[in-house]
Amino acid sequence: MVEWGMFTGLVADVGRVVEARRSKAGMVLAVEASQAWDPKVELGESVCVNGACLTVKEVRGGLLTFDVLGESARLTTLPSKKPGSLVNLERALRLADRLGGHLVTGHVDGLGRVRGLGRKDGDRVLGISAPAELMRGIALKGSIAVDGVSLTVAGLAETSFEVRVIPFTWEHTGLRTLREGASVNLETDLIGKHVARWLETGKAAPRPAIGSLTWEKLKKAGF
Repeated sequence: MVEWGMFTGLVADVGRVVEARRSKAGMVLAVEASQAWDPKVELGESVCVNGACLTVKEVRGGLLTFDVLGESARLTTLPSKKPGSLVNLERALRLADRLGGHLVTGHVDGLGRVRGLGRKDGDRVLGISAPAELMRGIALKGSIAVDGVSLTVAGLAETSFEVRVIPFTWEHTGLRTLREGASVNLETDLIGKHVARWLETGKAAPRPAIGSLTWEKLKKAGF
């Protein structure tokens, strides 16, 4: 089943992993929600689990079971989860819902690593390193999803970035369990990602000639 949905990065619940076992295709993950969801979760529904869009394959009360396959198994931290681990949960966005965070697809781009944990003006400050291909899509004051949580980039360096987490978000998400050295799922901003791609391909792509008029001739003419 194709996993597809759109999310906001505003975590609705923090679930607890009850089962995490390997399967032929990847792994099976069972998560117990901490509260009843209204309306009830349906089979086949998309749920964002720590930033990864997964499809519900079984519902038993508040226990949700997912298959973690393909890129979700390869590019996320989900295979490292064990019974007792906390995970952020968010249901897919409906057209009538408020967009309080930013558009999150649930397609994790890669992993980051927590390099620093601190406090500033009552907020928690996270320093996170990321691969170069992800850093190209991260902008100062832009949005990024860290383990499915919508955050604003407060600082930017060549190989890392910094986010500030307000007390409410820290207390009501699984971010509170992070420690230095921990891996986190990262999804860069959808708009920033496309702009970065456009800039890269625009520079790399050959510039076509228009009839006998070429880009070189336009440059010489002062355009």
